Amino acid sequence: MTTVRLTEDIFGQVKDTKGHLKDIRRFTWTNSNNVSAQVITYGGYITAIKIPDRKGNIEDITIGFNNMEGYLQPENRYFGATVGRVANRIANAKMTVEGVDYNLAANNGPNHLHGGIQGFDKVIWEAHVKDTTLTLSYDSADMEEGYPGNVLSNVSFQLTENNEFVINYKATSTKPCPVNLTNHSYFNLAGNGKGAAELYKHTVCLNADKITEVNNQSIPTGNLPDVGGTAFDLRVPKILGDVIHKVPSSPGFDHNFCITRGSDQEDAFVARVSHPDTGRVMEVYSNQPGVQFYTGNYLPEKDTLRGKDGFIKKHGGFCLETQKYPDAVNHEHFPNTILYPGQQYHHKTTFKFSVLN
Repeated sequence: MTTVRLTEDIFGQVKDTKGHLKDIRRFTWTNSNNVSAQVITYGGYITAIKIPDRKGNIEDITIGFNNMEGYLQPENRYFGATVGRVANRIANAKMTVEGVDYNLAANNGPNHLHGGIQGFDKVIWEAHVKDTTLTLSYDSADMEEGYPGNVLSNVSFQLTENNEFVINYKATSTKPCPVNLTNHSYFNLAGNGKGAAELYKHTVCLNADKITEVNNQSIPTGNLPDVGGTAFDLRVPKILGDVIHKVPSSPGFDHNFCITRGSDQEDAFVARVSHPDTGRVMEVYSNQPGVQFYTGNYLPEKDTLRGKDGFIKKHGGFCLETQKYPDAVNHEHFPNTILYPGQQYHHKTTFKFSVLN
């Protein structure tokens, strides 16, 4: 019998596409280990994950805002958002699917990023609760942001007694269309307001022997170089501060790592991150072939963006966005992202939390 509790309240209000004010529902899980998590129906945002440290001090380890207004501001950098239809970048906001050319919304210079101008992070999702599982649903219309087909997405969230926060993404489409959903939470295991000084203390391990090489616009070149002998070799745990400034041509990590998988694995080990002072540990498992490791390189350097506990600044948090490879629709040798009618997209990610003694 589970002792996980799931409660609901109202986080704020947002105008829908017809201009009507809609309540944004917030769902809060708590388990017997003093671990809790929160998700809202706007953008499918994870707005908090709170876990104890080795002394029992409970802190929120996700970066974000205390109110709805924070998530609606242009300065919100997908802090905890459910991202889609296609996470990450598509080069020149163009793609060809089954011989048909499509122009997508260009919202990252000439490129398409995280589903476009009005991506899944900026819509109100329908919510359904069964026991302690929350399922958010969104029906994306044909040609929304330039994508073909009606795509129905269901994203379920659940916290377990084993301190696992499990996300299952499922989707169907009425036309062939790329689908690549993810969650864009920023973590700092020292606590969300602790900033770069504490982030640099984290020890990071990524189960990846290759990365997708990118150009100066973070668009994949198509090459998949080995990480051996480079700053990207995180197969053996490294202290983040020792390697973050060694990333070539970049102010930190913002790269897709190609996960090393056994042939029969459904959920592979993706990453392990720990913070020495608090003892907090986060492990990531997923059935996806890649993970975007991002260290908040483009967050503000000055005190301009106020978050839950102080200002959100450069290198204040890290993301581990499980995914197919970026721009896969334009690279035939990358794992396929095209979802065809009659198929179901399924992406599972588990964040498992623990504390070192």
